[in-house]
Amino acid sequence: MTLKATLYTSSLFALFASQAAFAQDAANDAGNSPDTVQDAASDRANARDDDVIFVTGTKIATDVQDVPIAITAVTAETLQTRGITSTADLGGIVPNASFRKSQGIYGPAVSVYLRGIGQTDPQFNGEPSVAYYIDDVYYPFLFGSNFDLLDLERVEVLRGPQGTLFGRNSIAGAMNLVTRQPSLTEATGFVEVTVGAYNRKDLRAGFTVPLTDTLAVGASFISKKRTGYQEMLDFSCQMYLNGTPELAGTFPFQSPETSFGGTREPDNCVIDHLGGENTRAVRGSLYWAPTSTVEVSISADYTDQNDEIPAEYIFETDYSQTLTRPNFVTAADQFSIPGTPFRWDERFQTGDPYKTYDNYCDPFPAGTNIPGNSYYNGSIYKGGYCHGNTVPLTSQGVQGKIIVGLTNNIDFTAIAGYRKLDLSFGAASDGTVLNDSIIYHEFHEDHITGELRLTGQFDWFDFVTGAFYYDGKADHFGNPTGVRAGTQRFQNDVYEPSALAGYVNVNVRPTDRLSLIGGLRYSHDKKGVYFESLTDNTPPGSTEFVPSAASTIFDIELESKRWDWKAGVDFELNDNLLLYASAGSGYRLPGFNVRPSQAGQEGQTPGESLISYEIGAKAEFWDRRVKLNVAAFKMDFTERPAGFTGQEGQWNDNLTGLVPGNSTVVSAGPEGSEFANAFTTCRPYNAASDGPPQLNTTPDQGVGVNCVARAFSYGVADGTIKGFEGELEAEPIDFLTINGSIGYNKYTSEDNAQRTIVPDWTASAGIQYEAQVPMLDGTITPRLDWFYSGTIFYSTLPQYQESTKQEAFSTFNGRITYRNDPHDFEVALGATNLFNNFYYRQKIIFRGFGLPTNLGQPAPPREWYLSFKKRF
Repeated sequence: MTLKATLYTSSLFALFASQAAFAQDAANDAGNSPDTVQDAASDRANARDDDVIFVTGTKIATDVQDVPIAITAVTAETLQTRGITSTADLGGIVPNASFRKSQGIYGPAVSVYLRGIGQTDPQFNGEPSVAYYIDDVYYPFLFGSNFDLLDLERVEVLRGPQGTLFGRNSIAGAMNLVTRQPSLTEATGFVEVTVGAYNRKDLRAGFTVPLTDTLAVGASFISKKRTGYQEMLDFSCQMYLNGTPELAGTFPFQSPETSFGGTREPDNCVIDHLGGENTRAVRGSLYWAPTSTVEVSISADYTDQNDEIPAEYIFETDYSQTLTRPNFVTAADQFSIPGTPFRWDERFQTGDPYKTYDNYCDPFPAGTNIPGNSYYNGSIYKGGYCHGNTVPLTSQGVQGKIIVGLTNNIDFTAIAGYRKLDLSFGAASDGTVLNDSIIYHEFHEDHITGELRLTGQFDWFDFVTGAFYYDGKADHFGNPTGVRAGTQRFQNDVYEPSALAGYVNVNVRPTDRLSLIGGLRYSHDKKGVYFESLTDNTPPGSTEFVPSAASTIFDIELESKRWDWKAGVDFELNDNLLLYASAGSGYRLPGFNVRPSQAGQEGQTPGESLISYEIGAKAEFWDRRVKLNVAAFKMDFTERPAGFTGQEGQWNDNLTGLVPGNSTVVSAGPEGSEFANAFTTCRPYNAASDGPPQLNTTPDQGVGVNCVARAFSYGVADGTIKGFEGELEAEPIDFLTINGSIGYNKYTSEDNAQRTIVPDWTASAGIQYEAQVPMLDGTITPRLDWFYSGTIFYSTLPQYQESTKQEAFSTFNGRITYRNDPHDFEVALGATNLFNNFYYRQKIIFRGFGLPTNLGQPAPPREWYLSFKKRF
């Protein structure tokens, strides 16, 4: 592999050299004067000298090429030209990264993985594995983390554990979003308007104004709106339109516009959409430098978002459940007509991943009593729920930073931030109009963070030392239904995390080219959790809620005290080549089971810790025309949580025995592991082979019983992730730019567990040419970007691994930009998913929990856009 990579690189370099000569000849042949070509080339050479990205990943501003860690730093301009407008898209250009917009059941968040470690579920029971920072202010949860890249200067993504400088939940890495600072020297502004597919209308604007020589202010605004790319269909309307009205039975039409009533025969059954955007955000900032040694930055922001639930599509259904379970059959029978029973079958599959019959509404009103149905049993707390197809979210925060130069070599920095987040969302697990499981969540969060820091820079050593503080509170109300199991639960949770930490990092330079790095951090984290999950046991006719004895209530405090360390060495072989090696630790806090289905499923889940080893090189060639960064790593877990989704026998309301049903509980832990017989799941009950029902047993046993979902978590001490990654930036000839990245990681463990969510390979490449067009007073720049993801598995259960995996896929973005220099404006025409490739952003394997369907989140098809940007 190494030899091939060397040969390919050498060939590419030779190609670049020949192309440089060819391009120069072509320019002269085209009639451009030598002076024009030489002037433009000189400008590009100066631009390369100035094209240095300073990052703060080490808490000291440093050229990214001089930082001895694997870090991707991308400017806002580069993000825009590559079609990246939110943090959910960043994974496409970062090696060994997977950033994806969360599925509807997980709410408005981003699923973030670096080097094979991450978190899909943003609920408070777990902790992120990638630490988010906005201008050095800690952002503790994944909810609301799909930030629009508004008013940014750059994005820094640090790969690998950052246990000493970033600490809390940075076991996979850290992300720092750095916003633009108001200028003290000039007034500037911009307006950008974008229109595009699905009725897209975006407006961005911003300005910065120096009020005095020492004080400047700035503001920015964004409004984004577009219709979703997945159509929500009126089921009965579509059955009439298909010529099969008998399949609709007596199921009601969803709206007057889609009703086949009287002589009305609509030709369109669309009632709404999924996957759309409707967001507005504003940010204001102030920069004050009263003296040469004092800087003060203050900013505030507000986001009002009401995006649609992400698109979801049924790609697999277990009809043995839907056609035989009493609750499904008796509920569906309410819409049956003679000769054609109404059943949950293929009629609910649209056959088009961009169309769905789901509407997130229960078709039966509260208090419905259906004979033989344990869910619709007359309780006024069951039925009638309808949560809509949008996700209301507001986020507001204020933060500040003061930097004081105590001496010529030592700076003191104080950072503080406050953020408030309110959101709610509904979801479903079945994708049909019958809605086996409608889920509602509501969250209210408040977070305060602070950090005090001393940094010193001397001839032979640098240091960073500081203290970190965090305190938060979050309230959660949940309302999950379970028609299949006959359950209706009401969750009320209070989550109170806090953290204190102190750290020191030292970089000693015994020679001009050799550096020795050491770091240490002590962290004390707490999580107070009050959890209440009450199962409805209200009798018909009663107006007072009666909880079941199977309800789950607990009050716990999780706590972690630990030391993290880092040691490293780097050596500048010459002015253009940096070699480095490092080792360090990282951790993620323990959690708890946030989705217990019945008593006995509560409790703490394991945390995660590891030691990481990394070697790498950063190189620049050909007068900075080529930048190449490579790294190889190995991460050994000292503790890791392993998960298994299964089922167990359902207790009756009095916890005296199991509920009769038509399943058999069997041992089915991870195959080939020591836990193979430690966990259970359910299969259909077979009287011939299973014998008579056995109900009075424990929930993990039973023959002929009803089953409920359970997520099993257990801690193990083994597991290794190995991999490598590389990033390339090249300008082989003037005005031709090439970007590329590649990443590979492989996970191994003693239990041979199948890793989910994470691809083994990731890659990206981009190419653009900035053509000088004097007759148009500007440039025309065509660009093409390629993004690749390897195969992704979504289930640890052997029976679902092959049928639910996402095969490797590629997507392309294209863009052509005209920039007018005299009037400082640009016009761009572009498209994302240029060749309209189909793939799933994520999948949720509900069948692993005993539910009938598996849902996927189809990615958007090709979307075009046209934008106009004017700078002032």
